[in-house]
Amino acid sequence: MTLNWDNPLAAPVPRTNGYQPTFSLDEVFVEEPTVEVDESELSAKTQVAIKSPAESATFATTVTEAASHRAVEAAPTVSPTRQPSAPEPFKPQQPISSADKRVINGSGDINQLAPFKYPWAWEFFLNANKNHWTPLDINMAQDVHDYHHNLSPAERHVYENVLAYLTTSDILAMRNIGLAVMEKMTAPELQIYQARQVYEEALHTWTYQHCIETIGLDQVEIYNRYRVVPEINAKIQLANRRLNDALRHDIDLKNRDDLHSFVMSYTFFAGIFEGCWFYNGFSPIFALQRRGMMKGTGEQFQYIMRDEVLHASFGIRVVRQIMQEENVTLDPQAVRDMWDEAEAAEINYSKYILPTPILGYSQQDHHEQFRFIANRRARQLGMAEPFPGAQNALPWLDEQSNMRKEKNFFETRVTEYQTGGALKWD
Repeated sequence: MTLNWDNPLAAPVPRTNGYQPTFSLDEVFVEEPTVEVDESELSAKTQVAIKSPAESATFATTVTEAASHRAVEAAPTVSPTRQPSAPEPFKPQQPISSADKRVINGSGDINQLAPFKYPWAWEFFLNANKNHWTPLDINMAQDVHDYHHNLSPAERHVYENVLAYLTTSDILAMRNIGLAVMEKMTAPELQIYQARQVYEEALHTWTYQHCIETIGLDQVEIYNRYRVVPEINAKIQLANRRLNDALRHDIDLKNRDDLHSFVMSYTFFAGIFEGCWFYNGFSPIFALQRRGMMKGTGEQFQYIMRDEVLHASFGIRVVRQIMQEENVTLDPQAVRDMWDEAEAAEINYSKYILPTPILGYSQQDHHEQFRFIANRRARQLGMAEPFPGAQNALPWLDEQSNMRKEKNFFETRVTEYQTGGALKWD
């Protein structure tokens, strides 16, 4: 599939590689209640001198009645067994029409996949499944040597803090899709791709953990940096605040205010969180990789980046579809504030991870590339560019997502990552 980044609503170009997927009471027992008799009470009563058979009989009757009374009080209330109602006669229902489907607020059967209304969503799912990989596929031995012997202190600082940010971010992304967005989709072809997306976010988290373990970094220290480093924490807190609107349990998408909040939240997630912050966030590691260092980590990040490209493209297309179907117009000032907040957080983050430039990469490069990518995402969303005139500071960055890995069949197992075509950029 070829994706057109400037027009994500355009129909995908058909695959030419010949790929064609094939799919082909127990009984309930109620125990009798066990009645416990207060032994201390009986013991006290038996201490009383009984002078006659009549008194003995009277005493026995009293004890028996008391025990019976306690048993009645202790016995649980058992409702009469409900007889199952007879099944209603089968009534054929009207076939599902694709016209009944909507991205949200649809009236179609959520359990019936076809007929498709959004075949592009199914195409995303098929392509995602061709991109399968695990972090164990990549040799990290050279990275261990590079980190401990070749990286400068400034480069180790960059490497560690990129991992520290990404580990938390991918878990946040996984939760947002799984707990907030997916359940609100009313077309199953959308949910199926998002189920794959949830898995991929978990896979990315595994990848960061694999890098941390392999290099021998202090896991507790790395994972807690987002809690103690203000510049990393600011991005996470901004994301939490922006995404909480989608996580609300009481949100009503038929209410116009709630609908606007949800679309704003999803726009932030697809356009900024995944489309800009993730995309731009890998570039410091790619800068090391381009110099022949930390190549294993760079290769891992190339795999992740391809997934994130699909995530952002899918999310942007869903946002535009919702806006069209539900007749939503976002408040221009709210959108402007969203871009400005994201830029401010990214500037502070780049100042922290790059207090001094490393060879081939600086905080100015990072900042300008964020602005350039933000303009691209805005165009895809059908919005005005937030940063007119921003330049492509890292022209090699787009190439990273076009990786088509090939290895010698006789020396190792084949790990070609993508059997389809390359992605098309503007």
